[in-house]
Amino acid sequence: MFFLKKAISYFILPPGIYILVFVFMALFLRKKKILYILSLSAALSMYLISVEPFKDLLFYPLEKNFPIPKRLQGDVIVVLGGGSYNSGYLKASSYKRLITGFFLYRKTGKPLILSGGSAIGVIPEAKIMKELLIEFGVSKEHIYTDLKSRDTRENALYVKKLCERLKCERIILVTSAFHMFRAKRSFEKIGFEVQPYPTDFKFEGKYNLYSLFPKYSVFYDSSIAIREYLGILFYELIALFSR
Repeated sequence: MFFLKKAISYFILPPGIYILVFVFMALFLRKKKILYILSLSAALSMYLISVEPFKDLLFYPLEKNFPIPKRLQGDVIVVLGGGSYNSGYLKASSYKRLITGFFLYRKTGKPLILSGGSAIGVIPEAKIMKELLIEFGVSKEHIYTDLKSRDTRENALYVKKLCERLKCERIILVTSAFHMFRAKRSFEKIGFEVQPYPTDFKFEGKYNLYSLFPKYSVFYDSSIAIREYLGILFYELIALFSR
């Protein structure tokens, strides 16, 4: 009964319900070949990005080269924002990055640079992160903020200006593991010596029968991975056309 209850719930909630809709559409459109193929393709693609093994297949290439370092080497800890709500609360990725940065601050005593503006929101992420760190007991004198950056490239540019003031070239870079490849390249491109410190890992690598059922949380994570691949492609195109 428990298994049956879980199986039914997975297919009456999104994205499972939409997968069933596309399958039924395909059955009714069998005589219209193009619509039949489109409906089946939509059902299959939505199913794949909603199950854990395929989600891990997306994240593994992004995260595999960034283990957590055992020794810390850097003049400053740079924490990149991962999104916030207009209500003034950080999104999950931002919280994980901030907590990791706080942990490294407690461990090393190195100053913190918080980087994140308000790309589509109304409150700069770095401002929210700074207020939280002060509540955690971090001294204001140890916190520096970039409130203007809207993407990873601008993170690097504005942090560069702060580091020129602070006379530091080696940074401990804190961001989500899936975002580290693009972030590290952006910071290295403008002259930083970067030690990656990843957090917010998405790859799991362990499965059971329930891993094959579609889940919204997995769909959401897979969408993050696909967006990251698009970001990498966009940066590569910019680099190609700027040569």
